[in-house]
Parts: sequence; structure tokens; C-alpha cells
Amino acid sequence: MSQPAFSDVRFGLKTTPMRVPYQEILRVWEEADELPEIADAWLWDHLMPIVGPKDGEVLEGWTLLAALAARTRRLRLGLLVTSNRLRHPALLGKMATTVDVVSGGRLIMGLGVGGTHQPAGAGGIAGENPAAAEYAGYGLSLVPPAEGLARLKETVEVLRGMWTGEAFDYAGRYVTLTGNHNRPAPVQQGGPPLLIGGWGDRLLRLAAEHADIWNIPGPPHHPVAHLVERARVLDAHCAAIGRDPRAVTRSVQYIVSYDDPAADRAILTELVAAGFTHLVLSLRAPYPPGAARRLVEQIVRPLRAELGG
Repeated sequence: MSQPAFSDVRFGLKTTPMRVPYQEILRVWEEADELPEIADAWLWDHLMPIVGPKDGEVLEGWTLLAALAARTRRLRLGLLVTSNRLRHPALLGKMATTVDVVSGGRLIMGLGVGGTHQPAGAGGIAGENPAAAEYAGYGLSLVPPAEGLARLKETVEVLRGMWTGEAFDYAGRYVTLTGNHNRPAPVQQGGPPLLIGGWGDRLLRLAAEHADIWNIPGPPHHPVAHLVERARVLDAHCAAIGRDPRAVTRSVQYIVSYDDPAADRAILTELVAAGFTHLVLSLRAPYPPGAARRLVEQIVRPLRAELGG
């Protein structure tokens, strides 16, 4: 894949709401909302901490997203990514519609498989979920990976059907809807764009079929060479179904270091060269003063200068 022009590259910001109070997250989002170089902002979707002590504070993602949607005016926003195991698909469709309405049509629907029983590295859908304790704590069950993927596919179909605003019936293996009415419809015609996160072969097939954006964690979780190889698999799936691979935006998450912006820029340059045009800069807590502005001044603008954007 040829290197995209820097003008094609979009930057996002991610605040992981684990052991971080609401006012700190709001501070970063409101600051980012005033910075046109940051196109979108993201949360995660867990109910308990997935690292460290399990009694740490965590705010629920969709409720928090609605609050932040009401306090911002420009940023596109979403969860990176919503766990498909936490909510009934039709309820999720109604929640997403509500956030799209509250935000004036700024939602991006980030979606992933969620918790499955699978050894880490055995196929890349979710691995043996590090959030197993939260599933037990909230009365949820991990499922086999094939079931998790089948459930995700049904959720995608339910969301697309609900977002038309028309009466909707659905009969799947896991979901049955009779006479669903979802009014008001989303502000965005046809519903919010769909981002699917993951990296297994079967997940990438689903992304090729349905996603507007594909997202994957980058370094240090996955080296750039692995991302390139996964992108080639996505390309092959797109070709197999007759879809232009360029129709799926390539998105990557990268945790910034704060203390070495030059190293961050070097890795992000590699990611752009590898064809990733949506770079989500994830912030470690606690967030320093002016965190969003620092991203723009130390990473985004220097990258634009270096890459000729």
C-alpha cells in the first residue's frame, strides 16, 4: 500500500476511564473540542479495571459518552470499542441512536466481539479475556470465539436495520425482534459509521463485509509488521467479496509516552507509511495539564511539518 498524503491522516484522542474522575476526562475532552487538529475522541467499554486492583473506579462507557456528547460541540466520538457482550443488540441500537441525536450526528459506532474463551494469540478475536473478573462480577459469561463472532454479526445487522427508522423485525440465532420501532432515527442518514475493532482472520472478514473503519491496537501491543500483515488479510477479504479495500479506513490506537514525543512521532510516521490514516492517541492517566494541546503541539503539528502536510 502506498503511503497516504498527510492531508488524508486524521487524529483522535482516547481517554481510558479507569481510575480517572469524570472532571478530568471532561477537562481533556473540552480542551480537545477546541483543537481542530483532533478530529475525534474515544472512551473504552469496561465495568471494572482490567489491570491492577479490581476495586478501582471505572465509569460506564455509554453513559459517560452521552454526558460528554452534551458537553462538546465539534468532536466526533465513540467507544473504542463497545463490547458486544455487555448489552442486548436492540438496546445498544437505541442507546447509539440517542447519543447520535444528543451529539447532533457526531457518533462513530465502535464495536468489538467482547469476552471469549480463547488462549491469547490463538486467533486474535479477543484472547482469554483479561476482563474475566468483571464478567464474573457483573453476572456475564464468556463465550466461545465462534459464538462471539456470530453474535457480533447479528448485532451489526440489528443496528443497520434499526437505524433506518422503519418498523423492523429480525430473526437470528441469538436475537429475535418483532415490530421494533426506533424513533427518532439517528441524525446521520443510515446511522453512524461503523468501526469494527480486532485482528483475527474471521473478524477481518466481518470488517471487510460491514465496517467503514477497521481499528487495531498498535505498538507496543502489536508491532508495525504485524499490523501490515493484518491489513493485507483485510485487503484479501475485501477483494474476495468485490469491495474496494480503500473503502475501509485503517485505524490504529497508540499510547503516547508524554516524555519522548520524538519517539512517538517516529512510530506514528511508520504507521502512516503502512497505510493507517486514523491515528488514535491514547492518554495514560493521570492526564497532565493541557494534555490535548500537548498532543497537537508536540506530535500532530511536527508530524505535519515532517511529512509535508
